[in-house]
Amino acid sequence: QVQLVESGGGSVQAGGSLRLSCATSGITYNIYQLGWFRQAPGKEREGVAVLYSPSRNTLYADSVKGRFTISQDNAKNTFYLQMNSLKSEDTAMYYCAHAASYGGWWYDVKSYTYWGQGTQVTVSS
Repeated sequence: QVQLVESGGGSVQAGGSLRLSCATSGITYNIYQLGWFRQAPGKEREGVAVLYSPSRNTLYADSVKGRFTISQDNAKNTFYLQMNSLKSEDTAMYYCAHAASYGGWWYDVKSYTYWGQGTQVTVSS
């Protein structure tokens, strides 16, 4: 059973930065994809970024490209989402998610099996 625990959310002013962490356990195979998603009130959950293992290839939503960076620390079994130049429209609950294969669209919630509980990011303008 894969378990994911997010942390690092908080309140920040526009233009600021935050780094979200996703601590993982129970990942037994090295072929998987780890995605970051977000959901604002009244909106659908949307894909923000994905990292593929073991290649470490990454993809980003157009809205965050150039501002957000997804990365992995194998030694700590932790994934990160570095968020720079934050905007008010980045305000949302952020989730990490795990898929034990490469099937499906990376930004589709249905492609993932395991989810964390989320961490809130609030950006004030």
